Amino acid sequence: MTTPATHPWRSANIDWRLVLMSLVLAALAVVFHVLSGGIFLSPENLYNLAQQTAVVGIVSTVMVLVIVARHIDLSVGSVMGFVGVLIAYLQYTAGWSWPAACLAGLAVALAVSVYQGWLTAVLGVPSFVVTLGGLMSFRGAAFLVADGKTQPVADDFFLRLGGGYDGGIGVMPTWVLAALVMLGLVARTAQQRRALRGHGVAPQPLWMDALTTAVPAALMLAFAWAMNHYQISSKPEPQGIPIPVLIWAVVAGLLSFIVHRTRFGRYVFAMGGNPDAAALVGIPVKRVTLMLFALLAVLITIAAIVSVARLNAGTNSLGTSMELYVIAAAVIGGTALSGGSGSIFGSVLGALIMQSLDSGMLLLDVPIGKRMVIIGQVLIVAVVFDVLYRKWFGES
Repeated sequence: MTTPATHPWRSANIDWRLVLMSLVLAALAVVFHVLSGGIFLSPENLYNLAQQTAVVGIVSTVMVLVIVARHIDLSVGSVMGFVGVLIAYLQYTAGWSWPAACLAGLAVALAVSVYQGWLTAVLGVPSFVVTLGGLMSFRGAAFLVADGKTQPVADDFFLRLGGGYDGGIGVMPTWVLAALVMLGLVARTAQQRRALRGHGVAPQPLWMDALTTAVPAALMLAFAWAMNHYQISSKPEPQGIPIPVLIWAVVAGLLSFIVHRTRFGRYVFAMGGNPDAAALVGIPVKRVTLMLFALLAVLITIAAIVSVARLNAGTNSLGTSMELYVIAAAVIGGTALSGGSGSIFGSVLGALIMQSLDSGMLLLDVPIGKRMVIIGQVLIVAVVFDVLYRKWFGES
């Protein structure tokens, strides 16, 4: 009989799907770096890529939960555009302060999401139909808010939230943050080993835990190094990690905590696994669905703030086609479209893959038509891979 000790990799607590996605991301980076003549992995491009990915990444973290619960939201891009234009309009045309404008944008996003969630949870209208209508309606609403006119924003603090000229945290805070993350990875691994021993379970071999801790720690160190080597010519020091990436990291961390440590997170996965059984055991399915759509509204608002701050303006085209990137990021990261299975960290990898693919093709000057064809086919390939992976490993 084969024992776990004989094949430690097979018994390791590792999601091999995420490992494969990480290898795909690394391969994409190397290929685009070579084809672009050494531009793709340059500190400047990585800084810009990190900012761009943050917006998609923020929304894709909660889209994982929406899909896990057997729903979908096709209107996220349009709602983000609507909220973003509203926030910019209230600052530029109405003269509101940026905190008041952002709170108003949040209130509108909550109203929209709760309305769509109510139609889905209470009336039983499929979320696909509800949000498909929202995709068109709220794109029109974004145009109506400012009559199609661009609304520039100028508040210095608000603009920092989007990265850009003053949107990095600087060299020393970047190194400090990288050190704290690496220490946190080591402490987490040590705590897991102690917990396993405390329950009488033999932990993985020490060398395996060391390897699975060292790899993300090394990636964090490399990222910090790259961000600290991008310097705008008119500034005295490098940028450091852009603020949108920190916002994205905080959002991903909070969503991961919600998934693994709260009743709400367990309810969402239970609903996705078997909605009828979830209702029979007393899970308030309708209320949880409304809460899920409300959470989606919060993160759409955060993404709208980051996007408007990065562009220095609210435009009618804000968030166009973002629903494709967000859903693709979730699916590529291992979220099953049939519900019940998904990963927050997987959505991070999925967002990086989607944005790297788009950014790399832009660097190579690939025409927009070809880019759309390729990105669409990548989504299909991701779904096919998900189906085959679950068949190979006997997952339902």
